[in-house]
Amino acid sequence: MLPRAVVLVEGESDRVALLTLAGRCGRSLADEGIEVVAMGGITNTRALASHYGPRGLRIPLAGLYDAPEEAKLRHGLTAAGLPAALAPDGLPALGFFACSVDLEDELIRALGVEAVEAVIDAAGETRSLRLLAGMPAQRDRTRTAVLRRFLGSRSGRKARYAALLVHALQPGGVPDPLADLLVHVGPEPMIRDEAAPA
Repeated sequence: MLPRAVVLVEGESDRVALLTLAGRCGRSLADEGIEVVAMGGITNTRALASHYGPRGLRIPLAGLYDAPEEAKLRHGLTAAGLPAALAPDGLPALGFFACSVDLEDELIRALGVEAVEAVIDAAGETRSLRLLAGMPAQRDRTRTAVLRRFLGSRSGRKARYAALLVHALQPGGVPDPLADLLVHVGPEPMIRDEAAPA
């Protein structure tokens, strides 16, 4: 069976974050008929939107993207038969929502630096973070910039921490792009208190 909707995201960490957040809200996107597709980069928007969208399988599309890549996203969606992407408010109207810099930046801002460092400590990687922070190229950077560099510094780390950081979010603390996307494809996301009984 074809999915009822396809959510296009830039990479695997975005996919993991969205699926993890949906799970925390008591939802299974797969059971709802929503397929989340990691595009492997914004430059693949045209090919995937052409396959799934109005010129292909005609499945409704939505997505998450990094704001610096907005022009490429608009171009790819337009080339795939979605000219509404060119309108000033066309992307959110179509269900595409922007992370101000990227997903990691959104999660760090939502949680705060101390909470992110606590997640890294619980994952047993404080020493790795300190080694990175002590490198000459990092010494003049902000703690936020060092955290972003840490999350992207090893293969698979972004996806691992996407899940861990989403699990650390407090009710009411979901970054707007993730919350807006989940609202667009279903009911309003409400994180369950994981410490409370089901």
